Amino acid sequence: MMIWTTLPKRSKGVGFATRQMGNMAKPNLLFSIDDGVISMKSQSTFKTTETKFKLNEEFDEMTADDRKTKTLVTFENGKLVQKQTWDGKTTTLERELQDGKLIAKCVMDDVVALRTYEKEV
Repeated sequence: MMIWTTLPKRSKGVGFATRQMGNMAKPNLLFSIDDGVISMKSQSTFKTTETKFKLNEEFDEMTADDRKTKTLVTFENGKLVQKQTWDGKTTTLERELQDGKLIAKCVMDDVVALRTYEKEV
């Protein structure tokens, strides 16, 4: 199991108040794999969510902000790419390791949010 904790978030196109609320959560992100099923668990003092999936298999997801999405997770160019669709909208989350840190990039329309996680020892 890999456990990651957040560093301060930078963003493009996300308002100051939204960034501050997001930074307050400081979730830990835990990854594990069991028999081909990947588990991503986000834990914070406010909320804990867990998503389980197999790569390249679409599934129904209830997101942390209570959206019901059709989600597909793939592995592309060294990145874990999660595409969520609902009500004609799409969000793409890319997670990749860079210099020992997990970089999470969320894109919806022209809004891009970045979050950096460090590995806990």
